[in-house]
Amino acid sequence: MAKQNKAFKFRLLPNKEQSALLAKTFGCVRFVYNKMLAERKETYEKFKDDKELLKKQKFPTPAKYKSEFPFLKEVDSLALANAQMNLQTAYKNFFEGNADFPKFKNRKAKQSYTTNLVNGNIEWKDGHIKLPKLKLVKIKQHREIPADYKLKSCTISRTKSGKYYVSELIEYEKDIQPKTIENVIGLDFAMAELYVSSENEKANYPRYYRVMSEKLAKAGRILSKRKKGSVRWNKQRLVVAKLHEKVANQRMNFLHHKSKELASNFDAVVIEDLNMKGMSQALHFGKSVHDNGWGMFTTFLAYKLKEQGKQLVKIDKWFPSTKKCSCCGKEKEMPLSERVYKCSCGFVLDRDHNSAINIKNEGLRLLALS
Repeated sequence: MAKQNKAFKFRLLPNKEQSALLAKTFGCVRFVYNKMLAERKETYEKFKDDKELLKKQKFPTPAKYKSEFPFLKEVDSLALANAQMNLQTAYKNFFEGNADFPKFKNRKAKQSYTTNLVNGNIEWKDGHIKLPKLKLVKIKQHREIPADYKLKSCTISRTKSGKYYVSELIEYEKDIQPKTIENVIGLDFAMAELYVSSENEKANYPRYYRVMSEKLAKAGRILSKRKKGSVRWNKQRLVVAKLHEKVANQRMNFLHHKSKELASNFDAVVIEDLNMKGMSQALHFGKSVHDNGWGMFTTFLAYKLKEQGKQLVKIDKWFPSTKKCSCCGKEKEMPLSERVYKCSCGFVLDRDHNSAINIKNEGLRLLALS
């Protein structure tokens, strides 16, 4: 039995007192993070030429600031401890060359904090969740969590529109048996459709951002004409935030349904390992690339397949899926404007469908090798 982690996200409905304490906690977490980062930055500038000496320097802890700033004692101490751990992770990634130097957090950054389960400080109680310092908070529980699942931590967050959510990290044991690979499908990324499959099925992504773009533009223009910080400006800011949130929720819902459908019907799904950021910049298709959420879709697909003992196969991004004929294997140049693949062997097929078949065939080759 292998241990698995899974997150369950629910809407929180705090009262005024709890909302005020949540705001204070978000602020304190940000304050402590920035204080510790300032010290680490000073230490780094001082010892950056001597890496061995730099590694020996100790991290500051939240406890160091509590005597000077008593308001830190009013919030969950585990939230402050997790801020320290997040900074340590950011530093580790920087020194390993996987990220830039950590940056200071500001009020516009995502408002969230993480707390851990210690001595029953977090538990469920009839439509409520007990959280450290907050006591019982009303919750919209739209799904049941199995009784044998073990709670590890909770992340509380606040969206730009003022909604609160709690994301619970759950540990459970599951015996995942690898499935025999029988049904395989290849997916070719499509700017407008999200994907075209080797079965010639299209995702038909509704392009939620494009549909909402006119409303967003109008709401943004109104916001730009109002005095920043005023009551009317804040009301309009909420209008804009709610529109963006609606688009994000629609996109996520669509991607969850599509990934679940594929994970249920196929034993392996083959995709290209694409650099979406590079593609959006190089081809100037930023809105289209980011609208359909391909990266989020592949993340959903990966864990849904893994839970069932199935596989997500990624082929090399340089594999010539577009140039190759899926019938005879010959290759030819294919400009982006050419939407139908016509081979010298007489084979004619939609460009994306041909690519999806090539992706599936390459995936089958890799699966046979493994």
